[in-house]
Amino acid sequence: MNIVCIIQARMGATRFPNKVLSDIEGKPMLVHQIERLFNSKLIDWVVVATSTSKNDDKIKDLCAENHFACFRGSEDDVLNRYFETAKLYCADVIVRVTGDCPLICPEVTDKVIQHYLDNRKEYDYVSNTIKPTYPDGLCTDVFSYRALVQSNNNATTKLEREHVIPYMKNHPEMFKIGSVENAVDFSQLRWTVDYERDLEFVRAIYKKLYKPNNYFGFKEILKLLEEQPELMNINRGIERDEGYYKELKKLKN
Repeated sequence: MNIVCIIQARMGATRFPNKVLSDIEGKPMLVHQIERLFNSKLIDWVVVATSTSKNDDKIKDLCAENHFACFRGSEDDVLNRYFETAKLYCADVIVRVTGDCPLICPEVTDKVIQHYLDNRKEYDYVSNTIKPTYPDGLCTDVFSYRALVQSNNNATTKLEREHVIPYMKNHPEMFKIGSVENAVDFSQLRWTVDYERDLEFVRAIYKKLYKPNNYFGFKEILKLLEEQPELMNINRGIERDEGYYKELKKLKN
């Protein structure tokens, strides 16, 4: 099976524009994320899916400079961008991650993929976000190409087109959904980058743990935070999926 990890990334994030190219220990944030995903044992392709907007030329150039796979599609219709990327790369299985997760852990991502592969006759879509137990920033969605085609053909709302996954979650009569959960609940931890404070936190983690060609993962980060819990104060108090829920509320109103 051809397993394609698609990273959605753009320069024009509302809360923190240009964050994906923010410097962390001498490299753009997006480069760190891609290189971490290269450590996956199950992913065949890692592809950056950005938009055709001129603002995202820098992402295309970054990928070209580093010989990363890149696809450009609709700026607002991210669901269709995923579909076109998956079609081009002949994906059987799609792994969805967002470009603001520079601490993404390939072991955790592989755990979600493996759960899907072991149960693909039972599930169309598997995620570790159904019941969050992992830190925000390790979020991984895995689904079949068929499920993506169905979603792309049928999703109509702005939220469903912009966020890829809501159509699957909103239609359990069409899609069988599986949840991957950690034995210990770490969902209160925030490792994603939506704000300057988040970037400051990630930079602090990299400063402590990063060395070129020396990968550090989920367990190493947890150990560091256990030894230096004050690091968590840097971005404490931001609600998980805050931006998503704000947008959902706005659309409902």
